This record gives sequence, C-alpha cells and structure tokens, in this order.
Amino acid sequence: MQKSDGMNYAPKGKPAPVVQPGEFVFAAAALDHGHIYGQCNGLIEAGGQLRYVFDPDPAKVERFCTTYPDAKPLPSLDALLEKSDVHLVTGAAVPSERGPLGLRVMDAGKDYFTDKTPFTTLAQLEAARAKVRETGRKYMVYYSERLHVECAVRAGQLIEEGAIGRVVQVLGMGPHRSSPATRPAWFWSQEKTGGILCDIGSHQFEQFLHFSGAKSATVVNAQVANYHHKQYPEFEDWGEANLVADNGATNYIRVDWLNPAGLRTWGDGRTFILGTEGYIELRKYLDLARDAEGDQLLLVDHKGEHHLRCHGQVGFPFFGALILDCLNRTEKAMTQEHAFRAAELCLQAQAMARRIE
Repeated sequence: MQKSDGMNYAPKGKPAPVVQPGEFVFAAAALDHGHIYGQCNGLIEAGGQLRYVFDPDPAKVERFCTTYPDAKPLPSLDALLEKSDVHLVTGAAVPSERGPLGLRVMDAGKDYFTDKTPFTTLAQLEAARAKVRETGRKYMVYYSERLHVECAVRAGQLIEEGAIGRVVQVLGMGPHRSSPATRPAWFWSQEKTGGILCDIGSHQFEQFLHFSGAKSATVVNAQVANYHHKQYPEFEDWGEANLVADNGATNYIRVDWLNPAGLRTWGDGRTFILGTEGYIELRKYLDLARDAEGDQLLLVDHKGEHHLRCHGQVGFPFFGALILDCLNRTEKAMTQEHAFRAAELCLQAQAMARRIE
C-alpha cells in the first residue's frame, strides 16, 4: 500500500465479515477522489458485496474495475439507483457535489456513505438533515483519519475503558502533501472543496467529538492562510481552530498542505489526547525518522510508559458495524447526529475563519 499520495491512500485490513456473501450489496458512484478505494476496501472486508459502479468518466471506471473486477459498470446514476438489490451507495464525488448526490441516493431508498468532507455549505447540511428525517435513510461519512487508522481505533477503546480518565483536551495535527502535479482542477477551488477547515479539518473535528465524548462544541477561533501556493489564489494551505465542547473539553487543530517531499508518507498525522489520569499520543502513519510503520500509540498513565504497536492488531470495526446498522436500522457504528455535528463544526469554523494575508 503506497503512502506517498494521500489522495490515493487506501488502507487494507484483515477480512472480518459480519454477514453472509450477498447479504449486503453496495454500489460505488462518483470516483473523483481516491478515498473511494478505502471506502470499498472497508466494506468488502466486512462482508459487503460490491456489485455495481458508475462514473461519467470511463477511464475512472476502467481503473476501478481493475481493482474490483466483480463490479459491473452501469450507464448512468439513474440505472444504479434503480437497482433494487443495493442497500448502500458509497461515493467520493467532488466535495461540493457530495451533498446533492446523497439526497438522490436517499430518495432512491438507499443508505449513503460519502467521503469526507460531506458538505461544503450549511444549506447542504440542512437539506441532508431534512432528507434523513423524511426518508429514514442514513447519511454516513468516511472520516478516515480515525475510522481507518488502527491506533486511533485503539485510542478510542482505551478511553472508553477509562485508561486516561476524563478527556480534557485533544490536539490534532493533520499535515498533508499537496502534490500539485497530480491534483485535479477542482482541488484548487474554494467553491468545490469548501476550504481547508471544511475539507481536511473535518477529520479533526470528528475525532475531537469522539475522543472527548462530546455531543457538540463551539468554535472559539479559526484562521486560514495561503503561504506557499500563490499560483492558486483561492487555495488555503494552512488552517487552525480552537473549540470548546459542551462537556468542557477543549480542542486545537492545525491542518496544512505543506508536507515536505522528504517525508516517506503523505502526512505525519499526530493526535495528542490529555486525560485526568494520563495521556495518549498517536503517530498515525509513521514514527518520524525511526520507523516507517504507522499505527504507533504511546500511553502514559499512573503505572508507567507504554508503547503499543497497533498495525495489524486492531482492525477496522466501523465498517462491519455500519453494515449491521444498515440492515438492522441501528446506530452503533456512528450516530447520524455525530456525523452531522462534526460536519457542522467544520462549516462553522470555515465560515468564521480570518484569512491571514
């Protein structure tokens, strides 16, 4: 699995099916972002059957079917949505098109699983909330920097077990490599992506809510800048925000597109979680200058210092839980309100962000 290009980073885990073959059928639509491969990998490993695919670009479909030869190409989105055997549609459209696609999927009586960020405007979020109430379908989001990272999964488990007491602060850093030569035109558009806090910031806000156990939060401060990509005047390559949760926990995030070429991976993602009885550090994608293996978890508690290597040890339980949620109409993988609240925070932070010139 390549780690140099974040747009095409698609984790793979061990098969852990929660259903019998053919019991849960899903389709892929809108292949604009490479995260679609991670979304499909997770669902397939959990026992889902990828049966259909549609994208208006034949080249994207051909490449996709090379990876997933059992997926049958369909001539249109309507043809896909008419398939009565499909339980869920997963997509990685251009960010500004993810909300409208979700409305069509839910209107067709199917659950929707989109790449982050799920919306680029608050109006899209409110439309999706209304459609969920109207149809009873799910609008789930691939917040991959927690859901598809084993050390992050393990951190959540440890926090739930009380390993560090009450969480009082989460610090999240999400550096990314911009790779201008390989990015599509929409990547540089503020309208298409929503901005840096809306886009890659969405990972960080979701993690804060999850690790802190908060239901909601308030954005206290937000700033963005374009320091190094002046040829793309709309683009933001740096952003930060501070939040305070409804339970008193605080959050600071820093995200950027300034990852240097010398790093072995597309970004040295780090998370620091402070509790009343200890703290956790996550080194998600590598241990800088020491070890190319990611999923490193460092824990300090009253008993001592602990280093947990999580790669290949924890798995990705979200995907199986999502499949069972779709079949049983439960909310064990992630509540709908949690998915929407994280999206709302990134939109609010983006809207209030001061641009540093």
